[in-house]
Amino acid sequence: MNEIDLQHLQTAIQIAQRAREHGNHPFGALLVDENNQVILEAENTVVTGSDCTGHAETNLMRLATQKFSAEQLAKCTLYTSTEPCAMCAGAIHWGNVRRVVFALSEVDLYAIVGPSPEHLLLPCRDVFARTQRRVEVEGPAPTLDIEARAVHAGFW
Repeated sequence: MNEIDLQHLQTAIQIAQRAREHGNHPFGALLVDENNQVILEAENTVVTGSDCTGHAETNLMRLATQKFSAEQLAKCTLYTSTEPCAMCAGAIHWGNVRRVVFALSEVDLYAIVGPSPEHLLLPCRDVFARTQRRVEVEGPAPTLDIEARAVHAGFW
């Protein structure tokens, strides 16, 4: 993970904060092209959209597949404030994004949230390992641990 990755992750955390301010769960994601230019952003809309699939990464992939070809998406990196869940990893796979970088791990998120029957502990690396497409995954980002956790503080 390099400085550019860390900058994009900081932006994803800022998007997560916006989602929280909009009354949603604190998750944010952005898509960056091969020239490190941000081409899309999305926040979680589970609450305001009354849609359990309104995760930031899934919202991002819906927008991305409408705007860009699979070939273009294969050259992109998806940055996210928290490790993608199994549903989001599936959307990333089917959208053909080949690199994912996240700040906070799923395990660390669940430690913050506490026990819940809603938890589906299935790391995105495990989901991507079941595909024939190679998806590079980097995360968590230890240098952003405080910021990545702070967006969840007092929410759950």
